[in-house]
Amino acid sequence: MKYLYIYLIIINIIAVIVTVHDKRAAEKGNWRVKESTLMLISALGGAPAMYLSMLIISHKTRKPLFMIGIPLVYVLELVVLFLVLRYGFKIL
Repeated sequence: MKYLYIYLIIINIIAVIVTVHDKRAAEKGNWRVKESTLMLISALGGAPAMYLSMLIISHKTRKPLFMIGIPLVYVLELVVLFLVLRYGFKIL
């Protein structure tokens, strides 16, 4: 279980870094991170940090895919985390 927590911390740090990088790239007109990559990082467990960082730095806040999609991914992640903590990895 310790490794799950370590993984979640790392993926959320990555989510913040990628989100901030994409925001800076957008401001400078440089290469951008694909939306599918942002959603993948979110789906891999980075949804909480990505959503909060997007709100804090006002990035992608006008896109329904991110303002609705990422919170939905986060809720699904919470459900899976609850099930894993309650029943262990046997359910997966």
